Order: sequence, then structure tokens, then C-alpha cells
Amino acid sequence: MSDDTLLVTDIQRYAVNDGPGFRTNVFLKGCSLRCAWCHNPETINKEREVYWKRRLCVQCGACLNACPRDAINAPIPPEEAQSEGSTYQKIIRERCDLCMKCVDACQFGALEIVGKPMTTESILDEVEQDRPFYDRTGGGMTVSGGEPTAHPAFTGKLLDDARKRGLHVCIDTSGFCTWETLKSLVEKVDIVLYDIKHIDSSEHERMCGAGNELILDNLRKLLELTDKEVWIRMPILEGFNDSIDYHKRAIEFLKSLPRKPARIDLLPFHNWCENKYDWLGINWPLRNIQALEPLRLEIIKDLYEANDFVATVGGSGFENREGL
Repeated sequence: MSDDTLLVTDIQRYAVNDGPGFRTNVFLKGCSLRCAWCHNPETINKEREVYWKRRLCVQCGACLNACPRDAINAPIPPEEAQSEGSTYQKIIRERCDLCMKCVDACQFGALEIVGKPMTTESILDEVEQDRPFYDRTGGGMTVSGGEPTAHPAFTGKLLDDARKRGLHVCIDTSGFCTWETLKSLVEKVDIVLYDIKHIDSSEHERMCGAGNELILDNLRKLLELTDKEVWIRMPILEGFNDSIDYHKRAIEFLKSLPRKPARIDLLPFHNWCENKYDWLGINWPLRNIQALEPLRLEIIKDLYEANDFVATVGGSGFENREGL
């Protein structure tokens, strides 16, 4: 892959929860954190991967015959592979070298390449298709992932090119990068969507694979050394960061920052992504955890508002406009 292309897992149109107005979200592939609840596991690995969608697989054996690495399990009856609790996986991942010959051989769409090489131009050409919606709602492009700061050169060019086209731009980041990288990118955007998973470093490391010192320090610098509008994003998981006591401590932390974030978005955990884990052959420990009912977060939202913060449940950035 050349320096001017990057793997993109999805370009999601008509999004209303990732910045103001109608937006198009660009999901870049690659992330340095390993959050246990990640709703986009296909964006973690920087390399191409293969989905195997068991519901579409007729167990014809074409992929087995095409694979040069003996990385395909022999067919079994489709109803057995698709039965509840089945542990059968088509791909033996540790043998697979991602040659994609199995994908080429599959006629039923059961095998799919995850990660499409795209240039900044091809991304923006697709993003611009919905410019009328952006103009009418104050929307634009949100660069997400994965982690945009994991690809500073490409992300920087994408942001520069978007601004040249007159697009409103947000970046959705964990802040887990050097300050120099973060600063160079946020200078190019209108709004920073900044994730705070947990304010305690030990808990952050337990659930995300790394401590939070760098993240919190970068947030402090972001609010002290720049004038960018910052929206704090808090994924909320039951038993991890959903207690009133935790959010009282989070509020005290936020009050200690150089200036107030523009808003706090409380994002309830959901398990709608469990199919993605299965398609990647990953045993997701949280698959049986129930989605967090948004109404349960209203009392936490009220707590933030009582402390003079603007807060939402779900992060909607859409304001109804006349004519829509």
C-alpha cells in the first residue's frame, strides 16, 4: 500500500451522534487501545482482515479448495455451523496469511475483506455526496476509527483536504498519542470529540489495555493550549463507570481542567456489535452483557447538568432545522 492510501472499514452516512448536524463518519483502521467493549473491533488491527459470516455460508467447500495455507476448516452441515452456541469457525486464523483467495472463491458473500484501501481524494469524493445535508444542518465529516491519531500523516492530509473543500470537520479520538501528534491534528478541525473511558488509571488499564495518564494530560493541554471546542465522550458500561460516586469524581476532575468542555456525551454500552466479533473469529467476553438502557443514564445526566455542564445521553448532535 502506498503512503497516500489507508485502510478504511466504513464510510457511514447520515450519522447524528458524532458531532453537529447530519454527518458522514470515516472509520480508519488501526487503534493502539484494546477496549473490552469496543463496538468496532474490525478497526483495531491496522492490517486487512477477513469476515466469515456464518449465516451466509452454505458450506460448499470452495474456500477450502482455494486456500494454499490449509487455513480453512472442512465443511460441516450449515445448520450445525449456524446453531446457537456453535463454536465452529471457517478460518483457522493462525494459519491465514490474508492472501484472500478464499474470498475470491466464495460465491455467496460469506467471506468478506475488511479494510478498503482509499486515498484522501476518494474518501472526500464520497463524503461530499451529502453536502446539501451538511449545509442545511451544520453537519460535515467526522474522522473516527480505530484511532485517527494512529495515522498522523494520512489523517492530517485528509483533514487539510476536507477544509480546502469547505467541509466542517470533527475528529473522534481517545487522545492516546503524543501531544505533538494530537496538537498537529486538532489544529485542522472544528470540534474535537474526546473519549474519557475512566478517570482511574488502573481501571483504564484493566479494561483498555493501557493507563490513562497520557490521555488525561493531553486533555488538559488541549483545553489549556488551544481554543478548540471539545466534546467529552464517555462510554458507560455497567459495573465499570456507571455509578453516581464515579461520576461525582469525574465531575471534580472535569472542574479541575483549564476550561470547561463544551458538552459531555454519555454513551450507553450496547452489544449490537457481537456479530462482528463472530465474523472475525473472536470470542467476545461481553457478548452476553445486556445493553445499558439509556433511561438509566438520565440521573447521571442530571448530575452533570446540576454542576453546570451541558450533557446528553447518546450524544445526538442533531438539531431539527426548518424544512427537514
